[in-house]
Amino acid sequence: MYRNKKVIIVLPAYNAAQTLERTFREIPDDLVDDIVLVDDCSPDDTIAVARSLGIRHVICHEKNKGYGGNQKTCYNKALELGGDIIVMLHPDYQYTPLLLPAIISIIGNDLYPIVFASRILGKGALNGGMPVYKYIANRFLTFTQNVLMNQKLSEYHTGYRAYSAEVLRSIDFNKCSDDFVFDNEIIAQIFWKGYEIGEITCPTKYFEEASSINLQRSIVYGMGVLKVSLLYALAKRRLWNWHLVK
Repeated sequence: MYRNKKVIIVLPAYNAAQTLERTFREIPDDLVDDIVLVDDCSPDDTIAVARSLGIRHVICHEKNKGYGGNQKTCYNKALELGGDIIVMLHPDYQYTPLLLPAIISIIGNDLYPIVFASRILGKGALNGGMPVYKYIANRFLTFTQNVLMNQKLSEYHTGYRAYSAEVLRSIDFNKCSDDFVFDNEIIAQIFWKGYEIGEITCPTKYFEEASSINLQRSIVYGMGVLKVSLLYALAKRRLWNWHLVK
């Protein structure tokens, strides 16, 4: 618990057998009440490793539902368990669990209802091995999104995020895509509802076992991100009736 608020960590997993234990061992059990791991039909031993670690809530998709579909299961289960602060942490060890106390305290002390761990604040992204083309694309997309959505985030594309239960209950994240663009559609819903997002700088690690999408999927993702931001801008100006932000 943190200030009488139940803290739940959700781990959207796919082929995380080699990195899950390292991630799990750094999660501070004095702050975290529950951990939910959702395996998206991995062909490796992710489920076996999760159970050997004693993770209480392990869910396995019988079919691969995609990154967004995985998050939906994560958040729905965390809300069902009564979580007040829900943190998504990738089990591929790309983001450090050592930031959890800081992230949890921001929401727990009612400073912000949402916190993103940004790889772009500071020099963490390139120093951690982010490919240059991904860094450039990240900066271009973030700049364009800020203009279209009238915001000022340093990064829209981090996978390290925390939400108050109030936020997740007030938006309809189940309407969002099952693919990677889910992350940006949920941001559109958050901004539409008038919530503010706090950011904290975050080091990151790129290595062979860490999950990453290839160039082709990155291009598809980038186009989807631009579409989300454009539709949001049109909806704000009442020029488009967008189902995601009704």
